[in-house]
Amino acid sequence: MLEGIWSRWLVVLVAVLGMSGAAQAQSFAQGTFDPAMPTLAETVGHAPGTRITSPDQTYAYLKALVAAAPDRTRMVQYASSWEDRPLYYVILSAPENIARLDAIRADLANIGAGRASNGAALPVTWLAYGVHGNEISSTDAALMTAYHLLAAQGDERAARIMRETIVVIDPMQNPDGRARFVNNFLAASGIDPAADRQAAEHDEPWPSGRVNHYMFDLNRDWFTLSQPETRGKVAAIRSWNPVVVVDLHEMGGDESYFFSPAAQPFSPNLTQAQIRAYELIGRANAAAFDAMGEPYFTREVYDLFYPGYGDTWNAHQGAIGSTYEQASARGLVFERRDGTVLTYADGVRNHFTASLATAGAVAENPQRFLSDFAQYRAANASGAAGRGTYVIDLSKRRWNAESLGRRLAAQGITVLRREGSASICGKTYPKGYLAVPQAQPAARLVKSLLDRDTPLPDGFLEEQERRRSQDLPHELYDVTAWSVGLMAGVDVTLCNAAATGEALGPDTPIAPVSEGAGAFAVAVPWTDSGQARFVTLALREGIEARVTDKAFTKNGREFPRGTVVFPAGSNTPEKMARLTALAREVGAHTVAMDSGWVDDGPNLGSESFARLTLPRVAVAWDDGISQLSAGALRYVLERRIGLPVTPIRTQRLARADLSDYDVLLVPEGDPSAILGEGGMRNIRDFVRKGGVLVAVGDSLETFSGGDAPMLAVKREAALGREPGAGDKDGDASLAEAVEIASDAEYREAIKDPKALPDTLPGALLNVVAERDHFLSAGYDAGGVVLATGTQIFTPLGRDDGVNVLRFAAPGNLVASGYVWDENRRQLAYKPYLMAQRQGRGLVIGFAHDPSTRAYLDGLDLVIANAVLVAPSRVR
Repeated sequence: MLEGIWSRWLVVLVAVLGMSGAAQAQSFAQGTFDPAMPTLAETVGHAPGTRITSPDQTYAYLKALVAAAPDRTRMVQYASSWEDRPLYYVILSAPENIARLDAIRADLANIGAGRASNGAALPVTWLAYGVHGNEISSTDAALMTAYHLLAAQGDERAARIMRETIVVIDPMQNPDGRARFVNNFLAASGIDPAADRQAAEHDEPWPSGRVNHYMFDLNRDWFTLSQPETRGKVAAIRSWNPVVVVDLHEMGGDESYFFSPAAQPFSPNLTQAQIRAYELIGRANAAAFDAMGEPYFTREVYDLFYPGYGDTWNAHQGAIGSTYEQASARGLVFERRDGTVLTYADGVRNHFTASLATAGAVAENPQRFLSDFAQYRAANASGAAGRGTYVIDLSKRRWNAESLGRRLAAQGITVLRREGSASICGKTYPKGYLAVPQAQPAARLVKSLLDRDTPLPDGFLEEQERRRSQDLPHELYDVTAWSVGLMAGVDVTLCNAAATGEALGPDTPIAPVSEGAGAFAVAVPWTDSGQARFVTLALREGIEARVTDKAFTKNGREFPRGTVVFPAGSNTPEKMARLTALAREVGAHTVAMDSGWVDDGPNLGSESFARLTLPRVAVAWDDGISQLSAGALRYVLERRIGLPVTPIRTQRLARADLSDYDVLLVPEGDPSAILGEGGMRNIRDFVRKGGVLVAVGDSLETFSGGDAPMLAVKREAALGREPGAGDKDGDASLAEAVEIASDAEYREAIKDPKALPDTLPGALLNVVAERDHFLSAGYDAGGVVLATGTQIFTPLGRDDGVNVLRFAAPGNLVASGYVWDENRRQLAYKPYLMAQRQGRGLVIGFAHDPSTRAYLDGLDLVIANAVLVAPSRVR
């Protein structure tokens, strides 16, 4: 069967190459490729499309190609994955271009900086494959594209691509995920590939190969830069300033092929020149697919709005960034619902075809693409997108603000830093500020990331409301809000003045702030992510600490709720010295105290202070749990806050000895069926004996149902609907939906649990804090959270627990993004963060995931409150 697949692939591939008909096909069959260039079969033992090439085989073959063509290639390692697999890209061009590669790159840097070209530059086409590790055909297509460009003889298009352009092939953006998929596929394989979609080889175990080691969707990480694969890739792309970037994916096996132009909505930050170029490339792809008789679609599903994808992030830098999607066999052969059979070879062929067609379109119009890119960058630098300055206040969540500045700098954005008291636009910033000028080459990316809101087109919104009025699904593909200042919890202001300051680099260390004098203790105000990380690392080294749930004042300075104090009397001089060193390493803010006497509030010996110890944390892992939520929670706790987490498989929780842990995290999902009665009983006993259960999103329903719920809330039906009428599984336990319109009605709803959804695509919403609860420490002024999906919960009654953070009133609810009117009214005053005592322990519920995509770093403190601090408060 595999031989048959290869024969089919060979026939179709021959027809595609050069588009010159039977003569070309005949010459290919007789060997129109340079015999000196190694083939995939010669190098790794299988022909293209007959097996799924593993990460090791992928790089082995690319290295063989590079070794055989050193005058036309360069291979560069740009990153290493979490599991220490290398990530490479390969540069391909004609010998005369490779010989002057440094000059070409230097001139591209001039153009990227908005300066005039010296004439050395060539346009760069960047082809990226396999960002989702189980979208498998693209990587083999990358290998075939590289082989064809190096080995084809008598193919004018290939020669033109090599002569007129630089092609960069990034063959495997997620090697950890691909390795996971290949291993699982091989483990499930039998004597023949199975076409049945129900077969084990098409049914990946948890976690899937889509995600990387920390189970991140790497195609949502472009401006967050949380993962090493993304950080390396962004740096690599910035170093080459490509004019076209294509991200090649796979979609459901019953689909066909998608290429640009994209669907609406487009970001308002795209230019008309870019939109015209999308049409040009789309037509080139269409011609190639038409010649094969291969169906495709455009302008549907995949939009250009959210700037965190590989297409839109690069489009916001001036490139023509595109997503291509191929129907996935998720193996070697797949039977579609219409009875036709899709093979792995089909996917490889189609991605190969699109790769060459796209590179060919650039090679046929090299000056147009280079000129458009140069004009884009130069116009932005001269102020075409705006001439003002975004100012980030360093007095609020300083560490988060500094980290944001470095993330922006890592994306090629100019960020200036002013230390000390400074004024701009008539406002004084007592702790200094970061300034991001609008007039810079990356201005449109700056605008998209730092504006409080990016508006959806009016016509598009009208169409979505029309669809909803007819019970049709909306067409928003992703979130409608991503304002990075709001998500970091920092203040960003746009003003018209120009700013000066020291340029900030992506690796500039965050400087510590040390205040006060005295050797009695060191106080750590609970103000930002850096403070939480510093405290956690200190606890990991055995340094004794105490935490307060009430503010106190000393020497005229107020220390907020959540402040952590490290007393010298409880720690050796060596530990206190180590504390100082840790503060330098993290960039923490510390205040030395000369005594335990305070002007107002609790003293160190008060019961308001609790001994803070390093908690032992477990997270529910595997079936019934969202891999994205589990990975993001673990990442934020381990990599940002510094707290180790132990994954426990959901199937084991019924018999696990949970007494070994202080906290159990249950991420988004529906684990009830996997947990069963035994798992629920074990978790209930864990909490009653003093454990902390933290449940997130949909998983709250697992613990809020039954006769004796661990969290006394109910998920609400939509406004105007009776509970159980068409809801999930006809669940009659849903509460009757009502609208809370005022603070007075909210208070009434607490007394009556019968207080109070179309899916919310994703918006940033304001929350209000219950300031007497330790879980809201750091959020006296409220906060901004991301809400998605359909879950809206009734408030906890006063006798049951506390609604620690609740959504703001309707008129003040939306911080950024678009929210359906009925969602806005129904969400108002409803709980985001809930806490309820159970026996000696505590159940904490988040209505929506505070760790989503690791880009809500402004919520790190509330995560730390729930996981790091809560165990010290339930003893």
